[in-house]
Formats: sequence, C-alpha cells, structure tokens
Amino acid sequence: MLPIILSSVIAVAIVIERLWTLRSGRVAPVNLLGQVWRWVKDGQLDSTKLKTLRADSPLGEILAAGLANSRHGREIMKECIQEAAGKVVHELERYLNTLGTIAAITPLLGLLGTVIGMIDVFSAIMIQGTGNTGVLAGGISKALITTAAGLTVAIPAVFFHRFFVRRVDELVVTMEQEATKLVEVMQGNREVDFNGNGNGNGNGNGRKVATGAKGA
Repeated sequence: MLPIILSSVIAVAIVIERLWTLRSGRVAPVNLLGQVWRWVKDGQLDSTKLKTLRADSPLGEILAAGLANSRHGREIMKECIQEAAGKVVHELERYLNTLGTIAAITPLLGLLGTVIGMIDVFSAIMIQGTGNTGVLAGGISKALITTAAGLTVAIPAVFFHRFFVRRVDELVVTMEQEATKLVEVMQGNREVDFNGNGNGNGNGNGRKVATGAKGA
C-alpha cells in the first residue's frame, strides 16, 4: 500500500501542476501575434521587447526566436522557430511520462499486494485448517484491498494522462499556426490585423509555410 499511496500523491501533484501550466491563455495567449506586429510596425521591437516576449509565454518564446532571426531570411527564421518549438514542446510534455508510468504500475502494485496477501492466507490455512471461515474470508478481503487501491489510482491517472496528451497536441497545432503566420508576415506574404488574425492577402500568394513546430 505504501508505494500505491506515494504514487497517488505524485499523480495528484502532477495533475494540479499540469492543469495550471497547460492553460490555453498561458501557453498561447490570444492576439499575441497582433501585439507583436504592432511592435514591428511602430518600430518598438528591440532586445527588451524580445526578452519580455520570451518570458511571457511558450508561444512568445517561439515568436521571439523567429523575430530575432527574421533578417536572415525565411529558412533561417524557420530553423530558429523549429529549435525553439522543440524546447517548448518538451516543457509542455514535462511529467506526462511520469503520470503515464503511475497509471501503468499502480494496478500491478495492487495485484502484487493481493498475491502476497493470498499467499499469507493460504499459509495460515495450511497451519490452522479451514475451520474458521470468517477468518478466511477476512484475510481474502484484506488481500483484495491493494488491488482496489491500485485501480482507484490508475483509472484517474489514465484519464488525465490522455487528457493532457490531447491538450498538448492542440496547443502545438495552435502555436504552429501562429508561427507560420509570423514567417509569412515578416517575409511579406501575409497581412495581419491587430487582433492577430492573418487575412492571407499580403502580396497575393497566401502560401503557408510548414514550420515543423510539432515535430521539432
């Protein structure tokens, strides 16, 4: 039971931390691209703004990497965005492997406890016989407690693990789209309004550039 209890405490801590960290407003703030574009048009984009942008959010870190290297051309800009995106995605997936491991091992820990308990029950039967059925039933029910405890921890852990994996995928897609808009805006292929919505008019081609943020 002690490993199961410890696993449950760790799982609860991870769930609370990830619910707070993976909020959409924190990871990919709405209208951030529009704000960045205002800085560019007004000539306010400097090292201080870039530092603030990097510290503001994971999306800001990706956009700052692209902006800092925009003068080197499209390909260099995309490569820098990919490198920053790889780091950001790694941070978004932090602790998810641990949560998945807890979801996998806690049922096994429960089963192990039950098996050990049943061994003790049958050992007692060999010594004392089966005359007292109440003691026998009590020993079996006590042995099954660990299995129930393991499943009680594992089921929510599996649910939240899948939930967070899906949330990370959605956030990565959103950041990839914003990074694509930034590349096209800075290279003159797209216009963007002050709400951060690219209208795709630009110089007429409206072409999307795959940044590869998710696979970085």
